Amino acid sequence: MTTPPPSDPFAAAPGQPEPVQQKKGGGLLKKVGGFVVLVIVAVAWKFGVPYLTGDAPVHAKVGECVIVTGPDNAPEVETQDCSSGKADLYKVAEVHEDTFDPNKCDRTKYSGLAQQLGSDKFVLCLEEVAAK
Repeated sequence: MTTPPPSDPFAAAPGQPEPVQQKKGGGLLKKVGGFVVLVIVAVAWKFGVPYLTGDAPVHAKVGECVIVTGPDNAPEVETQDCSSGKADLYKVAEVHEDTFDPNKCDRTKYSGLAQQLGSDKFVLCLEEVAAK
């Protein structure tokens, strides 16, 4: 008498199609893909969140008006209508890109306000708008 071979738990029952064998491997591709996703999320978080939450510096253009609030070591800038008549209203006279040096502004005419977020840095040269 012969012993029947051991049954394969993954074998198809008679009359059923063969089960699909899952391929092993692809682990490196999954790891690289996961790393790429992680890098994208980190970059989006670093540069996107401040803009979405309003913590990003205002990159006002020449001719726009702004109000500057907050402490000297972390000023907050908000654009305003130049005709608002609000106190502490300044008009942007010059913008200097790729610098963090407020001395780029003619200090006899303007106040220099340096702003930086990541590698984006610039100086706003501001002149006070007379209150109405």
